Amino acid sequence: MPADNNHSDERSAERRPLIDEIKRLKAEKNAIVLAHYYVDGDIQDVADYVGDSLALAQTAAAKGADADIIVMCGVNFMGETVKMLCPDKKVLVPDDNAGCTLASGCPAGKLRAFIAEHPGHTVVSYVNTTLDVKALSDLLVTSSNAVKVVESLPADEKIIFGPDRNLGRYIMEQTGRDMVLWDACCYLHNRFDAEGIARLKADNPDAKVLVHPECPQDVTILADKVGSTKALLEFSASDPATTFIVATEPGILHKMRQASPSKKFIEAPVAYGMRNVCRFMKLNTLEKLAACLRDETPVVEVDAAVAERARRPLDRMLELS
Repeated sequence: MPADNNHSDERSAERRPLIDEIKRLKAEKNAIVLAHYYVDGDIQDVADYVGDSLALAQTAAAKGADADIIVMCGVNFMGETVKMLCPDKKVLVPDDNAGCTLASGCPAGKLRAFIAEHPGHTVVSYVNTTLDVKALSDLLVTSSNAVKVVESLPADEKIIFGPDRNLGRYIMEQTGRDMVLWDACCYLHNRFDAEGIARLKADNPDAKVLVHPECPQDVTILADKVGSTKALLEFSASDPATTFIVATEPGILHKMRQASPSKKFIEAPVAYGMRNVCRFMKLNTLEKLAACLRDETPVVEVDAAVAERARRPLDRMLELS
């Protein structure tokens, strides 16, 4: 069933002057805009590069040298990562209040104490962390490469994994590794309703269920495909199914519908029928993007010594990816 894009088209037309202003500012200031799949579709469309955490980190490293300004439309740890990779560039974010419950749920001081309680363990951290936590880590992973990276370690390696307990549990299921897990989660992925998804599946028996590995086990076991946002996007485009129930932030549906306009995409439910959007990603707006390009603020600054230590586990991850 084709998606009804009339409302989206009307909304984009209303915002055309603002979009044109952003394009003008990008050209005038030699700026590039990076956008995560979870921000609004209008921002994705005006961005130079759209991707998941791994792709955006790789893009920043590869393309940042050609720009004077880099704007990261996502959450604040992503801006820190871009600044770490491109220290000589001015890095901006549309809203420096765009946090992440995984990053805030794993403070560096508490992780340092946790590491001390588990001597002899390799610290593998999800990229959804602060720069201070990255600096304490031996290796970083994203949702797209976590299984591959953990499998690359010796089978008898003692591992601390954090901060996402759901992703950690999924990695253990896939690799057979016994890891010590930090106890935090993505608030959005953790609240998808398995019973609601099962009912949706019963109403749409031909639908495929797509699930992000940050979801709890009772949700991932319902999936036809578990994967990162990029992996779910690619699966939906290549699979012959025409209907998909998607259990991740619904910003990704914008790219899914662009890639497969004849297919139907249904947002997976949470309890009480709420729409499950990331309140932090949605702090990114076209208005804020235009303002940050115009005023060149908020600026991302990082401590050089911390960034140097954090760069090592990130570089190791990129080598393994």
